[in-house]
Amino acid sequence: MSAEPSPSAVPSFESRVRGCLLGGALGDSLGYAVEFDDVATIRSRFGAAGLTSFGQLDGGSHFSDDTQMTLYTVDGIVEALEWANDGVAADETACLWLAYLRWLATQGIVLPSSAPVPQPRWIDSQEVLRHRRHPGNACLSGLATGQMGTKFRPVNPESKGCGTVMRSAPFGLVPHISEATVYKLSTDAASLTHGHPSARQTAGAFSVLVHKLTAGSDPRTAAEHALGVVSALPDAAPELLERLRQALEMSSAGTLLSPEELTAHLGEGWVAEEALAVGLYAVLATGATAGGQLDPAAHFRQAIAVALNHSGDSDSTASIAGNILGAFHGEEALPSDWLEALEAPEVIRGMAQRLIAVTVG
Repeated sequence: MSAEPSPSAVPSFESRVRGCLLGGALGDSLGYAVEFDDVATIRSRFGAAGLTSFGQLDGGSHFSDDTQMTLYTVDGIVEALEWANDGVAADETACLWLAYLRWLATQGIVLPSSAPVPQPRWIDSQEVLRHRRHPGNACLSGLATGQMGTKFRPVNPESKGCGTVMRSAPFGLVPHISEATVYKLSTDAASLTHGHPSARQTAGAFSVLVHKLTAGSDPRTAAEHALGVVSALPDAAPELLERLRQALEMSSAGTLLSPEELTAHLGEGWVAEEALAVGLYAVLATGATAGGQLDPAAHFRQAIAVALNHSGDSDSTASIAGNILGAFHGEEALPSDWLEALEAPEVIRGMAQRLIAVTVG
């Protein structure tokens, strides 16, 4: 096994951006290998501890639609910022919609004639992103209407699947904008595919959490703050409040929940608020040892293992955990042997660099 990196005390903003995107892809890739397996099947394949490293996988693993859509979220944000940096006002949500329509085209979906035809960008030439990796039904159907969904004109009004939250970390990586703007951008983007309040608000809570991490908060403080933001909403989704509170409380207990207990209390992660709760719990519950704080790379390994070894949406829950830890610890904390096994890291780094270039130069 290669030596673990020695992260600096305070990660740079650039390191947090790369860490968030690469960390999410690492969690997604490991989780995708067992996404449709229950915990008994996972144990039968990988032993009592489950899947805990890429070395257990024959031939490695691909990342899923979670990373694909996260990178297309980055591209939509980058395009809006490119316009802004040129002194031209752009509709950020429209830029994101066009980015998601370009992602939809990679999935082999033909848009109706009423839909706009987006101009191709660098990301669209990356062949690795042109694979169908079990995309969420609501993401496909919401975009395939050719209509730009909004909070007031929702597509899939009853859907609260995790396809919103798993792609929303990049909104928290935009510096120099207010928290209210972060929340609005992410919830408006969620409305492009999912109409249920919990789906939108979970995306907003996650992006606010990431925004606090990039500003230097620790994960628990950031999560408590995100809970406060949602709690103050006049239409706060009760199921989201309940799941976030449970994740915070149960992660303080001092003992890890078993996979069976995890899904019994927090859910399987197929819906938005459950996915965020499971990923967050995994980060918080593994963050400390009897002697103090875990080494960042060890923290990453342990949290991802908790986030994916359960009977549920393992790639989404583990990608959320990876986003959180990467934004908190920075790129240097990511296990080097895992990075060596990651699919197309140059594409992920390329999108991270594009976001860095239009935000901090």
